[in-house]
Amino acid sequence: MSSRAFSPCFCVATQMLLDIKPKPSRVLPGVPGLTGAGVVIGGVSSLAGIGGGTLSVPFLGWCNTPLRLAIGTSAAIGFPIALAGTIGYLVNGLAARNLPDYSLGFIYLPALAGVALVSILTAPLGAKLAHTLPVPTLKRFFAVFLYLVAGRMIWGLM
Repeated sequence: MSSRAFSPCFCVATQMLLDIKPKPSRVLPGVPGLTGAGVVIGGVSSLAGIGGGTLSVPFLGWCNTPLRLAIGTSAAIGFPIALAGTIGYLVNGLAARNLPDYSLGFIYLPALAGVALVSILTAPLGAKLAHTLPVPTLKRFFAVFLYLVAGRMIWGLM
């Protein structure tokens, strides 16, 4: 992975931390634009091993979508993105050899169960925080998260 993959994370995090706002006239693109953005966000997210929300929330914010709505939209689109990724890892890994026991393609079922359980248990807390925390605080938390993601990507290059 090149340094270009984590550069947008640093830029978006800094923009959120400094509260740099996009042009007021910027709005969500039409269906072709949203489709293109979705393909790029999904592709980069899967290659970088990060959730689509890491990039979809900043994209929606860049299009002047209110932060709470961007977070909610990201959560809603997370399931179909995860489902598509899961099917891809399953199909592409069916012929792979030397996978650990309890694998279905490139999906390690114990890890899947753990991630699903923790997600189910913590989703209500995330939704509550998104609705109760002030927007500037949400932006700061998300900016710190993006810095951590970018740092993890840099660490992976070493």
